[in-house]
Amino acid sequence: MKAEVKNFAKSDETREFPNGQLEVVKVGEALVGRATFKPGWKWSDSLGPIMKTHTCQAAHLGYQVSGVLHTKMDDGTEFVTKAGDVCHLPPGHDAWVVGDEPVVFVDFQGMAVYGKKG
Repeated sequence: MKAEVKNFAKSDETREFPNGQLEVVKVGEALVGRATFKPGWKWSDSLGPIMKTHTCQAAHLGYQVSGVLHTKMDDGTEFVTKAGDVCHLPPGHDAWVVGDEPVVFVDFQGMAVYGKKG
């Protein structure tokens, strides 16, 4: 196995969706995604119709670079994440941008099918 360096500026794939986009790079065996969610983005409105589910069914393990994101789990648990936070989200959640700053989230786990038609 050889060392490998990639940059999101030259992503392997870019997926666009309402109020956001996902840039994906494959490094070794890992698929890493950088999602940008603009103000007004809400998973259930922007990606629910594409993924054909009511809530996000991907698990995420990531680092939030910027912005404020409100997440509501299917069990009713709610929390807010902000720049500098690292989080793990199991499947079954909705999320939306809070405020006027875009959310940038780097995900190391759940972007294989994120934003692709269900």
